[in-house]
Amino acid sequence: MPNLHFSNATWRAAMLAAMLAVCTRAQPRATPSITYRDLLDGLKNPSRWLTYSGDYTGRQHSPLTQLTPLNVKGLAPQWTFQTDMPVAGRGFETHSLLLDGVLYVTGINDHAWALDAYTGRPIWHYRRELPPKLTYCCGPVNRGFGILGDRLFKVTLDAHLIALDRRTGAVMFDVPMADYRQGYAATLAPLVVKDKVIVGVAGGEFPTRCFLDAYDATTGERVWRFYTVPAPGEPGSESWPSQDVMTRGGGSIWVTGSYDPELNLIYYGTGNPNPDFYGDDRKGDNLYTDTLLAVDADTGKLKWHYQFTPHDTHDWDSTQVPVLADVTLGGQRRKVVMLANRNGFLYSLDRATGKLLLAKPFSKAATVWAKEIGADGRPVVINESGTADACLGDQRGSTNFMPPSYDPALNLFFVNTRETCAVYVPIKPAPGSIKPGERLMGGALQRYGDPYGAIRALDASTGERKWEFRYTTYSMAGVLSTASGLVFTGDSEGNFIALDSKTGKSLWHYQMGGPIWGAAPTTYMLGGRQWVLAPSGTTLVAFALPGAAQ
Repeated sequence: MPNLHFSNATWRAAMLAAMLAVCTRAQPRATPSITYRDLLDGLKNPSRWLTYSGDYTGRQHSPLTQLTPLNVKGLAPQWTFQTDMPVAGRGFETHSLLLDGVLYVTGINDHAWALDAYTGRPIWHYRRELPPKLTYCCGPVNRGFGILGDRLFKVTLDAHLIALDRRTGAVMFDVPMADYRQGYAATLAPLVVKDKVIVGVAGGEFPTRCFLDAYDATTGERVWRFYTVPAPGEPGSESWPSQDVMTRGGGSIWVTGSYDPELNLIYYGTGNPNPDFYGDDRKGDNLYTDTLLAVDADTGKLKWHYQFTPHDTHDWDSTQVPVLADVTLGGQRRKVVMLANRNGFLYSLDRATGKLLLAKPFSKAATVWAKEIGADGRPVVINESGTADACLGDQRGSTNFMPPSYDPALNLFFVNTRETCAVYVPIKPAPGSIKPGERLMGGALQRYGDPYGAIRALDASTGERKWEFRYTTYSMAGVLSTASGLVFTGDSEGNFIALDSKTGKSLWHYQMGGPIWGAAPTTYMLGGRQWVLAPSGTTLVAFALPGAAQ
């Protein structure tokens, strides 16, 4: 048996060395600044996660292979980071960025942290002093940072864009995007393209006119703005009945988009028109609500658009993550942008022109609402409001903002799907009730039956379902897939699960203690091990296979 006796001096020296090692690890590092080239490289460096989806494609797919269907059952929690700011039903919706062993995390009520990725220990903490009577919808959440140089970029609940020093958390600039008192807020993770920070505003449940913005990453000056509801005389204005209605048309942008460097186009989905459920006073298609926008990243000029749900009266925002891929359709290899829409159809569009290439239902609710998507790209609607015997998907839709994932090797698109049953009851707003800063829904829902959720694997070339894994309730969690054949996701009961990508077989699960809502897991290499980071409620949990951290 080894001699375990140490002198006091030896013990003190050993303890001091251990403490210094931890402290050193938990300090901001003098690491190289992040360049646009680093962002273009995406997940080529497995020890980094530098954008919301891991790279510009929106695929939420990792090339890592250390964790496999054979060994994932050994996955174990390594540390937990817990906040003391509970929010009923929600909480962390962030996709944490990782750089040189430091995680950059945003939380509710505009808090943010830098965490040691080995231990979860905080390095710095940022808290914004928010004004009273905020008008955000629907929860005081934030979905993450953007990064460039030595700066982190974050939007706020009072509709500002701020830049923080990534080493200290100090504010570098703070610029207003819109007046929160009018109903505007901001919750998405910024997308950094070249020297610009791309952001949008929430506010579609209020009488607002929303927009997509680009800001200079160094100065914070606004470079361009694209309004998602046109002004009178602009293209798309003919889809609204009057200027008065357009000024409160909605069309919010509250989920991060994707970027094609070859075309220099950014892709963003927009939200519902306002009011959500009452459409009699806004006759027409109501462009550019419920639409995928393809916008020139340098100028903010619209290249093309595709509207999924014209004249929406269901609150079916199209703010899902656009997924870029090369897919074979009809025997031809095409560069596409895919989007699993809240209306229940999976769409595939030519990402240079916006031409519709594929539109297939992935939920039962979609087929009750529309017979098909016609040759003109418009839904052939057969049931606009629903009945108790033929009900539609509810206002959260067949899927929502939680990110899907796409595995290019398997050509499978993984999406968390909701099967619900609702009847829409539009209500005309009372005279004088439409006011800036006051929420305006224009109706209500009646729900029927027992809703459920399932993750479904769809063939990206045909839209055909290959498998599904059904939850006991439903899921609002995002999805992460890996090149080794794993799919990670979760459900509303707090189960974090790993599935086999090819079959949907459940391989492992862990009870997180709170619902997994909105965000997807992330994965990266650290200390020679593949880690998986999962948010749930007010908790972040880091998982890895057993072994000593290096």
